[in-house]
Amino acid sequence: MKSRTRITVAQSQRLSLNTSLSAAIRVLRTDAAGLSRFLEEQAADNPALGVEWAVPAAPEWLPRWGGSLARLHDGGPGDVEVADAGPSLAAHVAAGIAALGLSARALRVAEALSEALGPAGWLVRPLAEVAAEVGATPTETEAVLERLQRLEPAGLFARNLEECLRLQAAEAGDLDAVMAGVLCRLPLLAAGETARIARALDCPEAEVLRAVQRLRRYDPKPGARFAPGAAPVAEPDLTVRQGPEGWEVALNRGALPTLSLREGPGRAEAKALMRLVEGRNATLLRVARDILQRQAAALDQGFAALVPMGMAEVAEAVGLHPATVSRVVAGTAIDTPRGTWWLRALFSQAVGEDGRASAALRESLARLVAAENPAAPLTDEALAMELSATGAPVARRTVAKYRGMLGIPAAHARRRRPAQRQ
Repeated sequence: MKSRTRITVAQSQRLSLNTSLSAAIRVLRTDAAGLSRFLEEQAADNPALGVEWAVPAAPEWLPRWGGSLARLHDGGPGDVEVADAGPSLAAHVAAGIAALGLSARALRVAEALSEALGPAGWLVRPLAEVAAEVGATPTETEAVLERLQRLEPAGLFARNLEECLRLQAAEAGDLDAVMAGVLCRLPLLAAGETARIARALDCPEAEVLRAVQRLRRYDPKPGARFAPGAAPVAEPDLTVRQGPEGWEVALNRGALPTLSLREGPGRAEAKALMRLVEGRNATLLRVARDILQRQAAALDQGFAALVPMGMAEVAEAVGLHPATVSRVVAGTAIDTPRGTWWLRALFSQAVGEDGRASAALRESLARLVAAENPAAPLTDEALAMELSATGAPVARRTVAKYRGMLGIPAAHARRRRPAQRQ
């Protein structure tokens, strides 16, 4: 039997994205760092699009450092306000210490130093005090500290902001003479006195500005990234600060370049791209303001005060589709007085009917474990009872699930004997 070719007519329907719509979606869902790279690529191909970077004056030039730089004048590392850290930082440090293969005496010093670690990842007690507590000499303690400062992420176990940034500059290979001079003059940098720093270093101001650009990549609070919802090292897209009328959300202008329209071919494409960026920024602000208005208690008290919130209710409030809200918050970081948070981390479903937000329960669980007696840690049942006392009942199996998500070992594995003085 011979096969015959047959011609048929069929009708089908499919969705196709044109170039402009595809570009709009890309701009909408890209964070500040990715958008900056995209704009620089577009400017390289389009002479009509101007992209310029500037280093604004403090305190806006690097929002993540606002508190740290301000406290250089009157406070110590113990005063730095950061995101509430859970036991995951302690677990990370404990694993790093175990991998160092220290002697028994050095291990006691390392454990004492880890207990003196604040939520920002800095030491919050004087080195001499820690040495006296474990019966070690200052030289021995300094040697152990030097080894601990090699743990990831760089900047942990620093004694102050300058040392924290210096450790990161050394790891990145950026610690040249200009960078070292800038780090020695952080109060001047906080005041935006880059010209004065250049005169003191006897170098062009452009070299100081290049060092500042490299400095922007460092994290002044390396320990805060272990907090629930904390974002990794990156320039945040948004900032939120307490104003006269409450919490005020703004774009981090230092994270994006300034766009300008130049003469030459490609002006229509450049104009269209500038409109896309303006639309992206306006949409991001609308969504972020609604989110943070709902989660104002979390800004005041931390993640333990998060309320249940879904993308559908935010989308309805701002007049957008839930998919658009999802694209906007994807990868978006916001600088808060409690650290740099993912905007998406502020969405959390309720546990049970009319229960607390699951993220708030995880944060409360982390705080309970962090405050427990290490010689008599709380069991899952005891933790469930403590959490239930604050609101809706919480099952023991829920505690076990959240404990696993946070990387917190069981009670028997958390038990530690009190340190013996020598």
